[in-house]
Amino acid sequence: MLAARRRNAESGVQEHHHEISVMNEARPRVVAVGEAVIELVRGGDGRFGLNCAGDTFNVAVYLARAGIDSAFATALGNDPYSDAILALAAAEGVASDLVLRVRGRLPGLAVVDSDQAGALRQHDWRDSAPARELFDLPDWARIAEGLVKAKLIYFSGITLSLYSNNGLGRFLALVEMARQQGVKVAFDGNFRPRGWHGDLPRTRAVFMEALKRVDIALPAYDDEAVLWGDPSPEATVDRLQAFGIGEIVVKNGPNSALVAAGGRQEFVPSIEVADPIDTTAAGDSFNAAYMAARLSGENPAAAATAGHRLAAEKVRHRGAIMPRNAAAVH
Repeated sequence: MLAARRRNAESGVQEHHHEISVMNEARPRVVAVGEAVIELVRGGDGRFGLNCAGDTFNVAVYLARAGIDSAFATALGNDPYSDAILALAAAEGVASDLVLRVRGRLPGLAVVDSDQAGALRQHDWRDSAPARELFDLPDWARIAEGLVKAKLIYFSGITLSLYSNNGLGRFLALVEMARQQGVKVAFDGNFRPRGWHGDLPRTRAVFMEALKRVDIALPAYDDEAVLWGDPSPEATVDRLQAFGIGEIVVKNGPNSALVAAGGRQEFVPSIEVADPIDTTAAGDSFNAAYMAARLSGENPAAAATAGHRLAAEKVRHRGAIMPRNAAAVH
């Protein structure tokens, strides 16, 4: 059914292709696609603080801090909380011209609290968020324009979990069209079971369709082990290379990252952090630093070192987006 929906979506994309091709050239940039939510986090004093969260949004912010021209593609409401997300994007230098606004709707909400044992728990109210309809909205062709004119498209497994079969078909068709025009595609599996409602067969089917269109894979090994049963990072590399992916970096928490590119495999040591405070967005910050380094001409191993460096700084700070003056990407 997904393949049939994708074929139908490709026809819809082709209908917009001429319109897209004659639009003004945008400056080449990285476009991160996904969702930004409002997050309430309980602090040590028992009070909740208001933040903005979102894995691909985090990456867009850290890319912008590294001096990379980045944009975020999503859909938001026309409410004050959506305005706050856009204000944060503007403050960080992330372009929001690919953000669609939907009147009368609200962004998703996440509440982060801890149980009696101190373990963090997250509760989500996201099913009616407009981001889930990004490629079903009347103005989705504006997103199409931005994707085919990008230098690199970045998305994650969380991105894929948002969309209907029709939306997925349109998105994957656009990614395919963009690659045909020379756009690179980077993907982090970032598997979160709750986003897929326990439907592993559908999850794997969607991921396999996405992986056919990926140039740079940035998975976390623990996610891959859960979703695919990979017994080792090397097995993850082998599985992803079967899709023709030429550049793979398997993150493995505090352990070395396995980099596979150019016919070589190399373990790149991580940076030890004695007392990490918050590992939220460690992978997102790694991905951003890695892509920024590669876009700046660094080789994959050096880029992985840059990723480790930013991730090590990130885990010393609370929240997904650490203070601007905390660290430089390189």
